[in-house]
Amino acid sequence: MEFISGVKEKDTVPMDRIKSGGYEGRTVKMEGSVHTIRDMGEVAFVILRKAEGLVQCVYEEGKTDFDLSLLKEESAVRVTGIVAKEERAPHGFEIRLLKIDLLSQPAEALPVAISKWKLNTSLETKLTLRPITLRNPMERAKFRIQEGIVRGFRDFLHSQGFTEIRTPKIVARGAEGGSNVFKLDYFNKKAELGQSPQFYKQTMVGVYDRVFEVAPVFRAEKHNTTRHLNEYTSMDFEMGYIDSYEEIMEMETAMLQYTFGLLCEEYETELKMLKVTLPDVTNIPTVRFAEAKELVAGKYNRKIRNPYDLEPEEEVLIGRYFKEESGSDFVFVTHYPSKKRPFYAMDDPADPKFTLSFDLLFKGLEVTTGGQRIHDYSDILKKMEARGMNPEDISSYLMIFQYGMPPHGGLGIGLERLTMRLLDEGNIRETTLFPRDVTRLEP
Repeated sequence: MEFISGVKEKDTVPMDRIKSGGYEGRTVKMEGSVHTIRDMGEVAFVILRKAEGLVQCVYEEGKTDFDLSLLKEESAVRVTGIVAKEERAPHGFEIRLLKIDLLSQPAEALPVAISKWKLNTSLETKLTLRPITLRNPMERAKFRIQEGIVRGFRDFLHSQGFTEIRTPKIVARGAEGGSNVFKLDYFNKKAELGQSPQFYKQTMVGVYDRVFEVAPVFRAEKHNTTRHLNEYTSMDFEMGYIDSYEEIMEMETAMLQYTFGLLCEEYETELKMLKVTLPDVTNIPTVRFAEAKELVAGKYNRKIRNPYDLEPEEEVLIGRYFKEESGSDFVFVTHYPSKKRPFYAMDDPADPKFTLSFDLLFKGLEVTTGGQRIHDYSDILKKMEARGMNPEDISSYLMIFQYGMPPHGGLGIGLERLTMRLLDEGNIRETTLFPRDVTRLEP
């Protein structure tokens, strides 16, 4: 009888271990994909691609036990060689090959040159060939940084006493309402893909006090812009026993400080590759919605056309204003009009025309929406009645208020938008692994 007792250490050596030192002159084994081959005659440079980066290997005719003519780009290999110091090589070392074991071969040549430092192709081609183009070092670096953002969000909230939850994405009714939902035939019942985990994360505040989730959300909006997707990743948190909506903004600011610190410490290679300068989030300015409109109207001679919402151009100008006036790439815009916020948003007791809510703009683009929620059962029923809503439609949600909820609030952050702005990309599809928009369902 045989047993599995856990992970057995392989005889291959990770790249990071070699980088840490002490391996010069030693024989090692390493696995990876052949990123590119530079044949110089009797000597060739075989560049391996690994999750951690590129490794330069040196093939020498007569010294390496392998026929170089059999090697193709994107072959999976296991190499054996001697580590040598080489300042000109990636990470300051190279492997002088003794042997190459071929693990697999591609059936066809690559349709695009992914070994180029930056892909010289259109976005459309890049997305159509996404399974291949993601292997490019620059493309991989984008999503390593995105991993760091999620990691920072999750680790920081754990440190603040939040519990990670999983909420359903097939729902009877969307939290935001309206017509921009994907409808499903769910065993002869009407169902939708969730627009937001809002109802469920509020529910779980009554269970754990502080909760968060990183998960997809769906919007059936027929927008084909550089900043819209029909499926995106939302980083949500909800926290109970708050005294003010400002506590939510403070929590997000601290989360960004932690996350950017993590990126600086552990994702330095990717930041340098993409030439990313992390923004200063020591302090983030705040401005009320109405004041923000007045400020940009006055400074940039722009007429206020919509008193109840921010137009994309206004968001850009607000971002520009606070960059010029305070040097900040971020700004919290607070107190949005009640008529433009969901029914569960708490109105400002000092002026019920406005809500205790906010958006966070990053370089002129909304990346976060949040605020304090109504927690009193009679108050939420009154607001629903004023909007002509039927409480029976969401009775399971209203149950939490019926049986008691603490003062609470939270937010949702668009991961792809935050990454797009951080990397200064011009299109959100650049920072989405496999975009879903009005035209794209594959790959």
